[in-house]
Amino acid sequence: PYELRAYEVDPEDLTAGTVAKKIGLPLEQVWKTLVCRGDRTGLLYAVVAGDAEIDFKALARLSGDRTVDTVPLKEVQPITGYVRGGVTAIGGKKELPTMVDEMIELHDVVSVSAGMRGLQILLAPADYVRVVKGKVGPIAR
Repeated sequence: PYELRAYEVDPEDLTAGTVAKKIGLPLEQVWKTLVCRGDRTGLLYAVVAGDAEIDFKALARLSGDRTVDTVPLKEVQPITGYVRGGVTAIGGKKELPTMVDEMIELHDVVSVSAGMRGLQILLAPADYVRVVKGKVGPIAR
């Protein structure tokens, strides 16, 4: 089960905080998906709460890499098929390993991009992790 929530997009403000206000959820329940590249794994998604930042050392440990960093914004759409503000690990251009911060398990419902700006999907964290074949661990600070 899931729910879709549409909201009006401000292209100048694609922050998770703005999305949270517009869809009526606390910031910690709105999750963002970032495209990263590990030195061993290659491309991967890192999924963290809207009020968190990636801990790159922790992400590297969970993914089996020595180092990980975000990919340049100009590479995101060619890699995923999604524009900034619409990136999701669900149904992308190609399936990538997905690392999800363990704090997701604290919530009954979380929101992630539904693949386009202005549309979020709300679902149970366990369902999200299952759908994206995610690996859960501590990757945020």
